[in-house]
Amino acid sequence: MIQEIQETAIQRRLGRVSLALVLAATSALAQTSTTYTWQQLKDKFEATNPTLKAAQLSIDESKANEITAFLRPNPSLTVSLDQLSPFATQLSPSGSGQQVYRPLANTFPSGGMSYLYERQHKRDLRKDAAVQTTAITQTTLVDQERTLLFTLRSAYVQVLAAKAFLQNAKDNLEYWDKGLVVQRKRYAAGDMALIDLNRLELQRVQFETDYETAIVNLRTNKIQLLNLLNDRTPIEQFDVTGPYDNPESLPELDEFRNIALASRPDLKVALQNVELAKINNRLAVANGAADPTFGFDIARNPPINAYIGVNMSIPLRIFDKNQGEKLRTRLDITRNQRLLEVARAQVFNDVDSAYYTMVQALNLLKPYKTKYLPLALDIRDRMAISYQNGGNSFLDYLDAQKAYRDTRLAYLNLIGSYLTAAAQMNLAAGREVNQ
Repeated sequence: MIQEIQETAIQRRLGRVSLALVLAATSALAQTSTTYTWQQLKDKFEATNPTLKAAQLSIDESKANEITAFLRPNPSLTVSLDQLSPFATQLSPSGSGQQVYRPLANTFPSGGMSYLYERQHKRDLRKDAAVQTTAITQTTLVDQERTLLFTLRSAYVQVLAAKAFLQNAKDNLEYWDKGLVVQRKRYAAGDMALIDLNRLELQRVQFETDYETAIVNLRTNKIQLLNLLNDRTPIEQFDVTGPYDNPESLPELDEFRNIALASRPDLKVALQNVELAKINNRLAVANGAADPTFGFDIARNPPINAYIGVNMSIPLRIFDKNQGEKLRTRLDITRNQRLLEVARAQVFNDVDSAYYTMVQALNLLKPYKTKYLPLALDIRDRMAISYQNGGNSFLDYLDAQKAYRDTRLAYLNLIGSYLTAAAQMNLAAGREVNQ
């Protein structure tokens, strides 16, 4: 008996030690957890996202092409040895009358150098085209970053929404548990039937299910956000913070349109493509001009010991073989101008769609915040008090609780819809106009 008491005491001590270790580990984990604001998430994303880092290398590649485009033509060096006589013989200079093998006796050595001179500023135009291509690459990267930031912003909003849903489920569960405490006291006092208490106990599973589902959804959304950040931080140590709410009003539509016209990188790319097409057309015209080749040579031709000569050659433009390229580049200018009009129309379409989605969400949120949500809360609390005092039926009590739960969920979903539409407006405007 004494041994059993001692073993029990030891087990209790071990249990207290284990509990202390668990609490210490939990405290340490909480201390090492990191909570990010939206700006911190954005900075981390821009620094670590592998897609962006890979796209940035394309800019360096384009700059390398600028070096190649501006290179000068290399001169050509020509060396020749002519009039070789593989079977030639001569009498020996010693006077012996013998034939001596002399294959190099009558050789004609010569050397020359030539250089192609490019007219019509071809080299400068090639560089201009390469520089413009680099500018397009840089703007395209900004546009790609804009799209990826929208994906990041949407994932961020989903985490905030999941946190709001989890808090709502927790509040509902705690409220129901407080009501159960009162109902159990009523049952213990004989003021309530067992069947009614059991029905209340059974109804708790709905709120518990909502709570557990909200936990899973929050973890899932955090995983998606961590994947975008290329981060392997444990979920328990990662969190985000930010307002999960809506503003009272919005700026005018024209303000968003003007911002988009000035900021949208895809519209800027369309403008740059028009300029590139014009440069390519000027280069095509320049390439149609004939380029002369200047050269000089030096040689020996016995009895002349050495001589120097100069020459110039230029192609005769009897047929212009660059007519097709000139026509193609002129048509490419028109094509890119039409695409610019399409891009400008798309800007207005995106801004208008996002704007009216935000307006619709705000129009629904205002009555929810000022009328429906407080009304549902008041009805729930009144019905709970009335049911506890035997003033209404169990079904009326459940209906009031369900009405508040549905109204609250609809309100939180509307906030999520507005924040998603706000992120869509940031995408449409080309920069952050909604925080």
